[in-house]
Amino acid sequence: MSHSDRLEELIAKHGTALYRAALSVTDSRADAEDAVQDAYLKYLEKRPLLPDARREKAWLMRVCVNAGLDRLRERKRHPAGELLDIYPAPDRETGELMEAVEGLPPRERAAVHLFYYEGYSTGEIARVLHCRPGTARSLLSRARERLRQELKGEVEL
Repeated sequence: MSHSDRLEELIAKHGTALYRAALSVTDSRADAEDAVQDAYLKYLEKRPLLPDARREKAWLMRVCVNAGLDRLRERKRHPAGELLDIYPAPDRETGELMEAVEGLPPRERAAVHLFYYEGYSTGEIARVLHCRPGTARSLLSRARERLRQELKGEVEL
């Protein structure tokens, strides 16, 4: 299989999940797209030997989230204008929840996205965020508590 065929297969297989994770971390469509592209380029550059598709996705996810965090740090060093409203919500409760999630610190926001939207376990989140499983659980716990405080029980978590 050629490199371009392999890349097309990876994009078809993992592109949406990687984009959603990067978007969750960066809050910017352009930065999320760049982070996903960085992950694919790194994959082609490194050509990691991964035993199965699950580890392949985890590797790509980790690289993508890290690229998103790098872009977020860069944006903080060189702030631009106002961020776009990237999470249109169909109803009031969902909109409030998404707005509250957007307000979380980046690592907590990434942990929430990986856990609730991608279905990762805390161990997998720990590997993606380069931390211990206990730290991943703490990030989720702190994020849930911040969301509870922010929403004051208005939305079920």
